[in-house]
Amino acid sequence: MSFILFMLEGFFSGVIGGMGMGGGTILIPALTVLFGVEQHVAQATNLIAFLPMALFTLKIHKENGLLKTDGLLSIVIPALLLSVGAGFLAALLPSDVLKKLFGAFLVVFAVKLLLDARSAARNKAF
Repeated sequence: MSFILFMLEGFFSGVIGGMGMGGGTILIPALTVLFGVEQHVAQATNLIAFLPMALFTLKIHKENGLLKTDGLLSIVIPALLLSVGAGFLAALLPSDVLKKLFGAFLVVFAVKLLLDARSAARNKAF
């Protein structure tokens, strides 16, 4: 039964990720809160799940002519370096600290979404 629940969680995270929200905002809290998975394992699972989704999305965007390659290296190289560095830092942090940092990220993300929605509503009204 737990396998089915994990599969459903993966499916819903993928759907949310496909809509552009970021599947990790659903996957990580669900794994930690609902399934009792340790924070480090949940975040590593999210990163591993992200790779095939990102490659699939990249392929679709390229096929639809939506992939812009101007300045790509100036974005990709720092992103890779920072991702690896952040991964090592996350591995060194205690699980409780990592959990609090992720919670703070979710709060900041939610506030940004609210502010963006408010700004869009104002612009639509004019």
